[in-house]
Amino acid sequence: MSQLEEGETERCLKNGESAPSSNVDVQSEAANVSASKSFFKQNLVEQGLFRACGAVCFLFTMMGGLMKQKNAKRKSDMTLEEMYNGQHGFEDDEDDDSDWEPSALPDHHVVEVPKWFCLNCTMVNIGDDLHCDVCGEHRESGILKRGHLASPFYGAEGLTEDDAHAADGLQGPSLQSFPSDNATAIGFDERMLLHEEVVMKSHPHPERPDRIRAIAASLAAAGIFPGRCYPISAREITREELLMVHSVENIEAVELTSHVLSSYFTPDTYANQYSASAARLAAGLCFDLAAAICSGSAKNGFALVRPPGHHAGVRQAMGFCLHNNAAVAASAAQIAGAKKVLIIDWDVHHGNGTQEIFEKNKSVLYVSLHRHEGGKFYPGTGSAYEIGVMGAEGYCVNVPWSCGGVGDNDYVFAFQQVVLPIASEFDPDFTIISAGFDAARGDPLGCCDVTPTGYAQMTHMCSALSGGKLLVILEGGYNLRSISSSATAVIKVLLGESPRHDVEQVMPTKAGLRTVLEVLKIQLNYWPSLESRFLKLQSEWGWYALQEKKHKKKRGWAKVPTWWKWGPKRWLYRLWCKKLS
Repeated sequence: MSQLEEGETERCLKNGESAPSSNVDVQSEAANVSASKSFFKQNLVEQGLFRACGAVCFLFTMMGGLMKQKNAKRKSDMTLEEMYNGQHGFEDDEDDDSDWEPSALPDHHVVEVPKWFCLNCTMVNIGDDLHCDVCGEHRESGILKRGHLASPFYGAEGLTEDDAHAADGLQGPSLQSFPSDNATAIGFDERMLLHEEVVMKSHPHPERPDRIRAIAASLAAAGIFPGRCYPISAREITREELLMVHSVENIEAVELTSHVLSSYFTPDTYANQYSASAARLAAGLCFDLAAAICSGSAKNGFALVRPPGHHAGVRQAMGFCLHNNAAVAASAAQIAGAKKVLIIDWDVHHGNGTQEIFEKNKSVLYVSLHRHEGGKFYPGTGSAYEIGVMGAEGYCVNVPWSCGGVGDNDYVFAFQQVVLPIASEFDPDFTIISAGFDAARGDPLGCCDVTPTGYAQMTHMCSALSGGKLLVILEGGYNLRSISSSATAVIKVLLGESPRHDVEQVMPTKAGLRTVLEVLKIQLNYWPSLESRFLKLQSEWGWYALQEKKHKKKRGWAKVPTWWKWGPKRWLYRLWCKKLS
């Protein structure tokens, strides 16, 4: 230590101060302070980053919670289309992403993912596959040219020139009426194709013009229409005729849409400027078909119409429906002299509108077979205990299935045990079928398993009622292949062909049997002929339950889409069989 440092140290000690450190100590201390500050700063940064990350995580957690609350809230009040979207996982949340555009990002951050919608079932497909992942239909299917007769495995380019123009016979003025009391009449008009959703949402709307295009193509390709059936002239129904089933409120609300480019009655029930006219044409065709059949001008008929109608009530339009076509046809039949009218509704959704219109009317018997699941399936109405009101108890008969996957056997069994016995006791003068084909195998909304043969068998069973005076009216059905093949099978029965189905060996599922027994127990209070059937089935419950186990595997195979057995999804078919065994 230098003399200067020693003197300074001595002076500090005399004054009671601490001695200063050497240069080495000072430098060391300075280095420590600097390191401490650096560590402190780094610690602050890390803590800041940690807290920022925590805040972001908390924010995402809160957003997730809010979304769950929002989805839970929406689930309790879902429309038909929202159920459709949610079931397949393609929900459209416009609130979250409305201000985000992928095109705003630099090109090197954007990854183009090919996406296309299936023509047959409307489901979205990701990638360049040629076949739909859901239904197996070819991406360029020719189903709108030849209907269900077009191959699902090949595109439309494989069709011949004659095939491609098979449905052209339905267009133009060459379609002329030639009434015959021994012929089947068809109600169809191209102007109903103009009713469509103006702006597509997350995917094409299931109730689309292609539905009746595909049916028309199937009928033309099979030589049924034009050919074996004759058309009736189309006209718009009058206001006075609509007032027999609807209120002024409904009529004016539908008419108002003709002055607007795009509008919605409910989130799933759209309209454009042509929808009011299309709805009046559909109702007018149904009215005139019913009148023609009742008067003997036609043997029976099929109304190839849209928009559908059985959800439309006295006042409201809902569930894709604007005017109630079946109710209009029933009123036309009664004007033509039918004292008692039977309406059988086999659409997979309950016809709440039709029931509301006639629930106080003993001259119209309404029978509906539909998915219900304790009120959880759209529209939530149609329990077995809804039987009619104000003196018309027993004139509403609901057969509410408790689950999806219901097939031919359950439907035919319900017809044998419930529908036909009650209908025979009612003894109608005219029969209407609200023929929704959304309980068909492959339908994206119905998720049931009825085949074209099953629909043909039910039609054949109904044809014996009311002296054969039968009108079939198109309601729902959203898989083009299912709806076109099923409608064609039904019209063949109207033409006199017999269905290929062994009704003597019908075996219902356990769930189907329980539903039938529940309905019989309720309705036997109003229809005495049901009591013996109820007691007989009740005594045979054990036998049916044992047989159910033996037939389970065979029925399960039928629920698998046929193309799965050899197509791209054959591994799922094997897994399904393993599950059943």
